[in-house]
Amino acid sequence: MKRRIAILGSTGSIGTQTLDVIRQHRDMFDVELISARSSTDLLISQAVEFNAGNVVICDESKYDTVANALQPRGIKVWAGVDTLCDLVKMPNVDIVVGAMVGFSGLRPTLAALQAGKIVALANK
Repeated sequence: MKRRIAILGSTGSIGTQTLDVIRQHRDMFDVELISARSSTDLLISQAVEFNAGNVVICDESKYDTVANALQPRGIKVWAGVDTLCDLVKMPNVDIVVGAMVGFSGLRPTLAALQAGKIVALANK
């Protein structure tokens, strides 16, 4: 059975390395959720490559850029950290990889733990 992954901070070094592992093991993982603070171009290309079910851009001012690129492909696009905290609790997420920088990842990681998710935490 494939594990469904959420990657918080998919455009950073840890997030991109996580996606490298998933790329080599597509038979084991599906990308359900990815997020970035503000790196729209890389977030969009990751969402397309991995056919992510949900994408969150935490910088709400960049929502339109991401939504215009991904919604026509059937990828759900969201904005803001509050939304990210809600989405990590989805029943179709098995594992949450916390790769956000510093304190910014605390709330979504705590939300995932409270929802009983497996959390793989990598932080600088």
